[in-house]
Parts: sequence; structure tokens; C-alpha cells
Amino acid sequence: MIKLYTDAATKGNPGPTGLGILIVKDGNQQQLKSFLPLASNHQGEFAAAIQGFSYLKKHFSNQETVLFYTDSRLLSDAVGKEHARHYEKELDELLASMDDFKMVVIQWVPEKENQGAHQLANQALHEQTNQADHQ
Repeated sequence: MIKLYTDAATKGNPGPTGLGILIVKDGNQQQLKSFLPLASNHQGEFAAAIQGFSYLKKHFSNQETVLFYTDSRLLSDAVGKEHARHYEKELDELLASMDDFKMVVIQWVPEKENQGAHQLANQALHEQTNQADHQ
């Protein structure tokens, strides 16, 4: 079983956006972060989830069960309903990547239970905005 936690941090909305991805399997953690120069927070939440599942597809068996945690109600509701007004393209891409696995269970969690991904997203955002400030 794999636990996947994702989050986004945006400065301005839209604005520069950090993405955080935390993967836990057999007590081992994989921490990933990336950056989008311009995105809304919702776009960032979808992008983090898509990147997380892309990483899982490359590095783990598709026979794994994935427990997917997000603190984005919009994202968890969209996956549950298979509908997201204004984010259809992002949702379609996410659902397709989730379909690569035997079973995916999505769970909304409060922000305090998503701190690992949240901190990674903030790190990615601060690293990029600090770089931009020094150029």
C-alpha cells in the first residue's frame, strides 16, 4: 500500500505556485517538490496530484493500492463526482493517471494532517520566489 499526500502553495491567486508531494511506502518517504510560474491554487492542487501519480506510475507496480490524501475539497469532490467545473482538462488527466492503479482511495484531510506535502509546497514556492528576487 502506498500513501500519497499532495498540496499546492500559491503566492497571489493566480501566481507562482509550489507543489508538494509526499509518498510513504513501507515506512520509507519520498519527498518531491516542483514549481509552476503561474497557476491558481486549484490548478496547483490538480498539478501536484497529477505529478504524484505520474511518479508512482514510473516507480511502483500498478497493482499497488494507493491511499491518496488531499486537503483540497475541490479536488477530492471533483474526483468523487468525476466532475469539476472549470477544471475538466486537469480532472480528466488526473482520473486517467489514477486508472493506472488497481485501487485508489481518495480522502480529504484537514490541512494539519497534510503537513508534509504542505511544507514541501511552501519550500518549492519560497525557493523559486527567493531566486526570482535575487535575479
